[in-house]
Parts: sequence; C-alpha cells; structure tokens
Amino acid sequence: MDNFYNMSRFIKYLKDIKGEMRHVKWPSVKQASIYSTLVIGVSALVALFIAAFDYVFTNLLNLTI
Repeated sequence: MDNFYNMSRFIKYLKDIKGEMRHVKWPSVKQASIYSTLVIGVSALVALFIAAFDYVFTNLLNLTI
C-alpha cells in the first residue's frame, strides 16, 4: 500500500510539473543564442582574468624563492 501511495504522489508531481511548464515563457531562438553567446563570452573573459593573475602570482613566487 505504501508503494502505491509513493507512486501516486510521484505521478501527481509529474502532472504538476507539466502544468507549470505551460506557464513558462520560453525565450525565442534569437534571445537564446544571444544569451548563450553572452555567457560564453563572459566565461572566457573571467578565465583570461584568472589566468593572468595566476601567471603574475606564479612569477612573483618564483622570484621570491
């Protein structure tokens, strides 16, 4: 009986998800591509920033040792 209760709760959960997904305003293809490009660009800039600091601090440590 407990297993049936868990299964019915799971099915209700999936139905609730399906209902909520109807309310979601999905981005257009243009918006999704712009946002994806923006995220990739910002990620690349952050990676370069961290790499530059790593390079500088590594060289500073090598000078002091």
